[in-house]
Amino acid sequence: MGVGADCGFYEFKRQLTYKCEWYGSKLVIADRFYPSSQICSNCGHQQKMPLNLRTYECSQCGFETDRDFNAAVNLKNYVN
Repeated sequence: MGVGADCGFYEFKRQLTYKCEWYGSKLVIADRFYPSSQICSNCGHQQKMPLNLRTYECSQCGFETDRDFNAAVNLKNYVN
């Protein structure tokens, strides 16, 4: 990531923080290395997930769903 990209994200985060404070919302920022796409949102099992696979298939419980949906559910449930 270049300097310009960092500044753009910083400004986005600053604005998001401001808006959350304004509306009384809580902003939770997940650690950038949180493996949201590698964790089963059904049972919590973690497994490697190559980028070319678009469907998450849990080897532990057999749960299957869209990779991005699975990651979104994990981020929704993220607690830091």
